[in-house]
Amino acid sequence: MEPATLRRLKTVEGHLKGIVRMAEEDAYCIDLIRQIQAVQAALNKISGQILEDHLNSCVITAIQGEDPKERERVLKEISEVFEMSTKV
Repeated sequence: MEPATLRRLKTVEGHLKGIVRMAEEDAYCIDLIRQIQAVQAALNKISGQILEDHLNSCVITAIQGEDPKERERVLKEISEVFEMSTKV
C-alpha cells in the first residue's frame, strides 16, 4: 500500500477516535453527524485512490496478460466493487 494512503487511513483512525470521545462526552448530535460525514468523505476518497491504484496496476497487468481466466477474475472483482458501492 502506498505510504500516503496508509497515512490517510491513520488520520481517519484518529478522527474516528475523536468522534468516539465526543459521543462518550454527549456532544451535540449535529456536531457528531458532521464529524461522521467528514470521516465518510475521507474514507470515500481513500477508497477511490486505492481503486485507481488497483486499476493502474493489477487490472492492467491482468488485461495485458495471456490468462483469460485472470482477466475475467479482475473484471468481475471490479464489477462487484461497483455493485457494493451502490448498496452502501
